[in-house]
Amino acid sequence: MLKMYNTLSCKLELFVPIEDSAVKMYTCGPSTYQRPHVGNYRTFLFEDVLQRYLEYLGFKVVRLITLTDIEDKALAQAEKENVSVDELTQKNEKLFFRDFELLRIRLPDYSIRASTIVNEAVGLIESLKRKGYVYEHRYKGEDNYYFDARKFEGFGKLAKIDLSKWPKKKRLFHLDTYLGTPWNKGDFVLWHGCKQSKTCWESELGKGRPAWNIQDAAIVTSKLGFTIDIACGGIDNLVRHHDYTLAVAEAISGKPFAKYWFHGAHLLVGGKKMSKSKGNVLYPEDILKKKYSSRQIRSFLISTHYRKKANFTWERFALASKKLEELQEIVKDLRNTEKGKPSVASKRLAEDIIINFEKHMSNDLDVKTAFEEIQRTVRELQKLRKREKVSKETAAIAIANLQRVDTVLQIIF
Repeated sequence: MLKMYNTLSCKLELFVPIEDSAVKMYTCGPSTYQRPHVGNYRTFLFEDVLQRYLEYLGFKVVRLITLTDIEDKALAQAEKENVSVDELTQKNEKLFFRDFELLRIRLPDYSIRASTIVNEAVGLIESLKRKGYVYEHRYKGEDNYYFDARKFEGFGKLAKIDLSKWPKKKRLFHLDTYLGTPWNKGDFVLWHGCKQSKTCWESELGKGRPAWNIQDAAIVTSKLGFTIDIACGGIDNLVRHHDYTLAVAEAISGKPFAKYWFHGAHLLVGGKKMSKSKGNVLYPEDILKKKYSSRQIRSFLISTHYRKKANFTWERFALASKKLEELQEIVKDLRNTEKGKPSVASKRLAEDIIINFEKHMSNDLDVKTAFEEIQRTVRELQKLRKREKVSKETAAIAIANLQRVDTVLQIIF
């Protein structure tokens, strides 16, 4: 009985898939003009734990991740580094999936670059044009296409935009993304005309490239259809991006795009947001260089509830790593149990591993409390073991149950 906080409804809801066959799950991937940092991986880890727990509960999950490899930032960065956009983005994409393996994040069923779905994006824009949601506008000599936000009933419903405060005068926003978190209250670009750029495609819309605001909708609908179970990403996706994706998909289909929307909070470093200007950006190898393990990184990043901001300091990380090491040592001792008599208390503790894990994980994916209960339980088992009140058979049950919960956590063994 998994309950999760649905951003769309702003309440905890029982998770019930649309169909019994498979849970369709879309997760926002990285913009590969730069490499992801540990803050980004906190979001990807929350999504990995969610997928693994759904599978633990018996659901089949089909998961898709988007890769933003064509956008304003990628073009600007490639020019700055004097490389092609493909060279830049595929280099960072390789680092991204290398870190997936390092952090034990399962590879999605579909990992799709925006540059591979240009025809699909054009098809969506053509459909939106026929329905009256999209119009053409010349900007700086280029023929762009924009989504008329006010024509979509309920626009901004995910981020709870108050449309009564929407400007009466039409405004157009021409960039893929904008700095900061304020809402761009106006129409957003779906297609960039690009007569002069090398990174563009010939299409029915003219020569150009799909804007970021159409890319995820094109990727998801091309592989999973217009109705999915789960859409999720970082909390920053609530500013513009996910409402844009929702509006595009629902304007075409007339059906709800995603039944559930889940969003993870930021990771701070020393209480501050990560940024290159502050000099506090961390990558996984920065932590590995301090002689910590990849499991310790994963454990720290999943240990704070996904909807709460987490704060990385070296002191906090060291303390969390020590607790994980202590747990692993106790588990190692339990595996070596050879003598001891069975007891009611030890059997109950072995069973509690599963009971408490499911209780807390099914409460909005409360990894923190679930892990704390595991620690408490194995410590109690260790005390009984020292008094020879844990039999070899009971220890084996406890280990089997720990291995089962670790199919989700991926930090103990």
